[in-house]
Amino acid sequence: MSQRAPAFPNTPARRRPSAVWKVLTSTDHKSIGLTYMGVAAVFLVLGGLEALVMRLQLAVPGNRLLAGETYDRFLTMHGTTMIFFVLLPLLLGFTNYLLPLQIGARDMAFPRMNAFSLWLLVGGGLLLYLSPFTGAPSQGWFSYAPLSETPFTPQRGVDLWSAALIVGGYGTTLTAVNVLVTGARLRMRGMLYKRLPMFAWMSWINGFIILFALPCLTAVLLMLEVDRLLGAGLFTRGDPVLWQHYFWLFGHPEIYLLILPAWGLISEIIPVFSRKPIFGYEFVAWSTVAIAFLSFAVYAHHMFAVGLGWPVELAFGTTSMLIAIPTGIKVFNWLATMWKGSVRYTLPMLYAAAFIVQFTFGGVSGVTFAVVPIDWQLTDTYYVVAHFHYVLFGGSLFAVLAGLHYLYPKFTGRFLDERLGRWGFWLNVIGFNGVFLVQHLLGLMGMPRRVYTYPDLPGWRALNLFSTVSGFVLGVGLLLLLINLVRSRTHGRPAGRDPWNGWTLEWLTDSPPKEGNFSLLPPLHSRRPLWDLKHPDDMDHLRPRRHDKNGHIREEERGHQ
Repeated sequence: MSQRAPAFPNTPARRRPSAVWKVLTSTDHKSIGLTYMGVAAVFLVLGGLEALVMRLQLAVPGNRLLAGETYDRFLTMHGTTMIFFVLLPLLLGFTNYLLPLQIGARDMAFPRMNAFSLWLLVGGGLLLYLSPFTGAPSQGWFSYAPLSETPFTPQRGVDLWSAALIVGGYGTTLTAVNVLVTGARLRMRGMLYKRLPMFAWMSWINGFIILFALPCLTAVLLMLEVDRLLGAGLFTRGDPVLWQHYFWLFGHPEIYLLILPAWGLISEIIPVFSRKPIFGYEFVAWSTVAIAFLSFAVYAHHMFAVGLGWPVELAFGTTSMLIAIPTGIKVFNWLATMWKGSVRYTLPMLYAAAFIVQFTFGGVSGVTFAVVPIDWQLTDTYYVVAHFHYVLFGGSLFAVLAGLHYLYPKFTGRFLDERLGRWGFWLNVIGFNGVFLVQHLLGLMGMPRRVYTYPDLPGWRALNLFSTVSGFVLGVGLLLLLINLVRSRTHGRPAGRDPWNGWTLEWLTDSPPKEGNFSLLPPLHSRRPLWDLKHPDDMDHLRPRRHDKNGHIREEERGHQ
């Protein structure tokens, strides 16, 4: 039988869209999540180079590599880049990629809005790096008024800086709405809130923090632009401290919105590589809710030196101590999960262990600021710089690196190179602690932050030089990581669907997952659906709970290899 001729024989064959076009137009949550991470990697390189230039300037006293205002511009661009365009898109990328997979959904609730949110954030980053062409902002990433007002900072780069954060903030707020609706409405049958994986739970709570915190930043930026462009005088003829109230009402919850998804990643990694369910699931979950509430009640400890009055300082000092309790609960739960577990120190677990040590150190140094006299002594010194980086770099970024090594096989179907990864890990740990550990000592010695040079006082030269050399060690470690990510994409060892013997639904899909994510979902009766699937004779919800010698129920039972 002869074949039928095509209906339109002269119609040219349609060209397949290029990979770049697919990325630019995709509404698939996995592609969007990976794009977030790729954008963050680009800005990480820019922010890291800015940090190294600053450290070169501070390597020795009286250095003339950068003039004062030029250093301030590097400081502003570095801080803004790392917070808003590195850590934030990294965590949004993990949330976009992982949340639908963990709850058994095909995609985010609003796929087109999801793509729109991504490109708003990218647009904000482009606006930020257009600002140097109109006079780079030099007011610091916190942009205190009236310093950021036109009489003191007349260059138009400040206006582009404000526009960058407003545009990026709109995108992030839309993403928060998407996350909240996805987590509330698209869970598979049987996925009760009490059965949510910890990453999904913490990402969902994080959506509430973003939804309430980011509008405070947007509002105060719009007020600043009304001052700068229309001469309203809200912070000059009005109250300059008003800026600080608005900014830190966003700024302190922001610390937690930059770390809650990172805690979620750690809460997934440690149980898998300890071969035990997470210890005290309910405590970890409800402590997250407590942190979300308390994060808005501690913001004024950034303002103790303003002179708010002792009743206000006493109240915010108390809440600053209280928030350490739910944070400490998480640390003890992670350690209890590892206790007597069959711990495997793979690369993800190494980064998770480093995270626990470094984040705990940063948290303990942060509690000292709840004591008002200590805060007065240490505010605006390098002690604050060290604490801040131990929380967000040694904490949040190291947790992200743990998650990246853990999920890279799911992203690409291949493992990262183990030998190169371990070299990168030790360089990152040694370099990071070398940079910032000594800065605690510099702060206690009285070295102020936000200065481009300093006098040759006893100990200052040696500690600053050591910090600068360690910064380049850290830079080499991060460079090895980027090389490993690119090289392993084509040369990595094949990973398969479930390389870590995981327990949550993302390990049920192909690596990388196909469009639509799942062909068939198993019945869900517990927090570990893949454990139930692999061990039908030892399912979580059917397993009898054993008792200890005192007759108390032992809810956390050791799993099997």
